[in-house]
Amino acid sequence: MIIGNIHSLQSWLPQELRQAIEHVKQHITPETPLGKHDIDGNSLFMLVSEDSTQPFEERPAEFHQRYLDIQIVMRGQEGMTFSCLPAGTPETDWLADKDIAFLPEGEQEKTVVLNEGDFVVFYPGEVHKPLCAVGKPAPVRKVVVKMLMV
Repeated sequence: MIIGNIHSLQSWLPQELRQAIEHVKQHITPETPLGKHDIDGNSLFMLVSEDSTQPFEERPAEFHQRYLDIQIVMRGQEGMTFSCLPAGTPETDWLADKDIAFLPEGEQEKTVVLNEGDFVVFYPGEVHKPLCAVGKPAPVRKVVVKMLMV
């Protein structure tokens, strides 16, 4: 897991992650339509969404097998949990078809709060629980960059 802010990218950030974040900064505006936006076919693409956060206990944890996530908050505030331990057996396993599996929660979850411009990177296998409310549920606009790692 890596965490940072798109307006202050650190020099140690891997080049392919830096390039993907710079692409978001250059191409995503408040008017960008929701949905999937290709960067490099199925190897690299963005999902632009507007959702409402939910209480932590109502959100499932998830992990991916093939794609890295760069989750960027464009508007609003989002709590996110993560686990440093391996994923257990998923309750819902869509890894083969959709590269996502769901768990009730990660082991020994830790929490971060992301504000506008903040990003977090989850590598394949890293358990995370996005869209958690910080206080009351609230709207959030975000971009998730999916980068094929296999």
